[in-house]
Amino acid sequence: MRVPILMYHSVTDRPNSATRPLAVRPSVFESQMTYLKDRGFTALTLGDLVATLYGTGGAPVPDRPVVITFDDGYADFHGEALPVLERLDFPATVFLTSGWVSDAGRDAAGRPLDKMLSWSQAREAVSCGVEIAGHSHSHPQLDQLPDAALRQELRRNKALLEDKVGRPVATMAYPYGYSSARVRKEVRKAGYWAACAVANALAGDDDDVMALPRLTVSRSTTMNRFRRAVEGRGVPIIYLKEHALTKGYAMVRRTRYGLRQVVGRE
Repeated sequence: MRVPILMYHSVTDRPNSATRPLAVRPSVFESQMTYLKDRGFTALTLGDLVATLYGTGGAPVPDRPVVITFDDGYADFHGEALPVLERLDFPATVFLTSGWVSDAGRDAAGRPLDKMLSWSQAREAVSCGVEIAGHSHSHPQLDQLPDAALRQELRRNKALLEDKVGRPVATMAYPYGYSSARVRKEVRKAGYWAACAVANALAGDDDDVMALPRLTVSRSTTMNRFRRAVEGRGVPIIYLKEHALTKGYAMVRRTRYGLRQVVGRE
């Protein structure tokens, strides 16, 4: 079985320059969700998918599963996406950057790209069937961090989410989709049992549960492209440009981290 795990960010008609490339218009988002409903897809949270597809218990996998995820935790999720999801009875997963939350207070960290969810809005989302999951504390490139900072990013994020939302947090997504064997090992040690990358491919039970692939849904995603992607028709061709860029930049990041390690020993 191959499962589309969709990756959204902002859902708004008025994105700023930083969020614009990955911002989806509310009307387009509604059309995409309606298509899934009409075509008989069953939405699952990431946690539910892992519990079924990877044999950790739970109900059988439905015939046409889909996972709808949102990165970072933008405030427009509450105002624009959540009402559509509720109307269609679709659960979703929000990967929340704890240091970016609008009322993070003394826990604030990093540089939010736009207006973000508050803790009360995150709790409200949970009451509507949304899974709140990890996305680091300050949204760094995790594979570029030294070990101590990496552990702090992962564990502080998880602890804050569980404290503020009042639910266990067992899944996460890597900021920018970047990870490495070292990062994935620390993610497991932090107490996560599944994690999402990007990869722009359908997920299956033969994938690494600590690097599940997702399909990017962006401002430039047409309905035709969306339909083909979720139906699994020509996904490698649809995301050909993204695959090339990902491979190239992965090599750059590995080289950059290696150089930092060498300099640090001198």
